[in-house]
Amino acid sequence: MADPKLDPSSSNPLVVNGVDTADVPSAAWGWSGESFRTYRVAGWASFAFLLLMLIGNHEGHVETLWLIGFALLLLLFLVRDMLVNRKEQ
Repeated sequence: MADPKLDPSSSNPLVVNGVDTADVPSAAWGWSGESFRTYRVAGWASFAFLLLMLIGNHEGHVETLWLIGFALLLLLFLVRDMLVNRKEQ
């Protein structure tokens, strides 16, 4: 049998790093947070990649409109995330 402190089926949930193991059973085994900085870096990299894909041999402009549309939508989410997280700090 596993150590009762690490057993998620235990009737006594633990609080590890501010996370209750009743809500997140894997919290007792290690880190269970989210890396928001990684998400932001990936978002900005995706935004830049979408704009870089505009360089190419497009005969029609439908692809260009879709790329710009998705890039603007991603930019909207990134700016919103920056503004919301700035207010919380």
